[in-house]
Amino acid sequence: MPYKFSTRTPPKRFLVTGGAGFIGSAVVRRLIRETEHEVLVVDSLTYAGNLDSLLPIAKHPRYRFLKADIRDADAMAGAIADFDPDVIMHLAAESHVDRSIDGPMVFIDTNVVGTTVLLQAALRHFEGLGKSRKQRFRFHHISTDEVFGSLGNTGYFSETTPYDPRSPYSASKAASDHLVRAWHHTYGLPIVLTNCSNNYGPYHFPEKLIPLVILNALEGQPLTVYGKGENVRDWLYVEDHARALILVAEQGRPGETYAIGGHNEQHNIDVVRTICALLDEIRPDPQGSYERLITFVTDRPGHDARYAIDATKIKAELEWRPEESFESGLEKTVRWYIDNEAWWSVIRSGRYRGERLGLQAEDKVTARAQTRVWK
Repeated sequence: MPYKFSTRTPPKRFLVTGGAGFIGSAVVRRLIRETEHEVLVVDSLTYAGNLDSLLPIAKHPRYRFLKADIRDADAMAGAIADFDPDVIMHLAAESHVDRSIDGPMVFIDTNVVGTTVLLQAALRHFEGLGKSRKQRFRFHHISTDEVFGSLGNTGYFSETTPYDPRSPYSASKAASDHLVRAWHHTYGLPIVLTNCSNNYGPYHFPEKLIPLVILNALEGQPLTVYGKGENVRDWLYVEDHARALILVAEQGRPGETYAIGGHNEQHNIDVVRTICALLDEIRPDPQGSYERLITFVTDRPGHDARYAIDATKIKAELEWRPEESFESGLEKTVRWYIDNEAWWSVIRSGRYRGERLGLQAEDKVTARAQTRVWK
């Protein structure tokens, strides 16, 4: 079922930070295709930002793009003043656990300092709005379930779960979550906040598990998996997530948090094997099943055992439910990567080749020799 444009309010102006990234571009494509809102994407186009992900809507009159860094206070103030947004959706972030282990400072700088810069610019904008515009305005901060730490074999993360981040990445996102809530309680900025489970789908930068396994398999590279592959993640198809984010931005209650999950828990090794089975069916390898490429490697430091989201609140309040099962979403994802080599081949041939990002230069040769599957 496609997202239905809300008739409760007239069209709005959405400023989307990180809109050239994986989740951000899915949100922007949906906003342009299925609503009447105007969109300004603000993105610094770091390694994971890719304007090719926005090509399907790049020429639309309601879309525009600004290359800028959220840490640049003047640029953020200028973008907000010029565009005059009704909604700021904040997705810009450093977002990869392994890179945060190797180089934590950029995560603090972007996710903590950058978020604070954006909050200050948003607050000044909000304070200058008239009464009716203030009622419409939202600052929507998009976060992760990793801020909650690790679950055992049972239980779920919810909006009331205490924070317990275990990596520099999750700690930086936890800090940004707290800052966003502080700007709401201290200054009255109308915020909504979402914490999501693991996303997957088209246009996913190939450092993450699912796209990296697909592409390494197609190229005959090792499909290396941490430990025994027993870590569990709750998988959410990115288009389902984008639909949820727009609903929260439009209809979420100010000051509230919404947990968004796919109810699709899978062990990492089962994800890899399912991808292999799909590729065996869709693109058979004459040398045999893709499972022959699976190789187990030493687990990474502080690898959380299990994540799972209780999405009861967003289902009850906003009537959102995921439309894709893991099986249907994964098949769509595999077929998309097979059919869109032009999108990922540029990344694989130059900017990123599957190595662990963040390693020191002298370590990268070794990393390329043993391409790993990083979550």
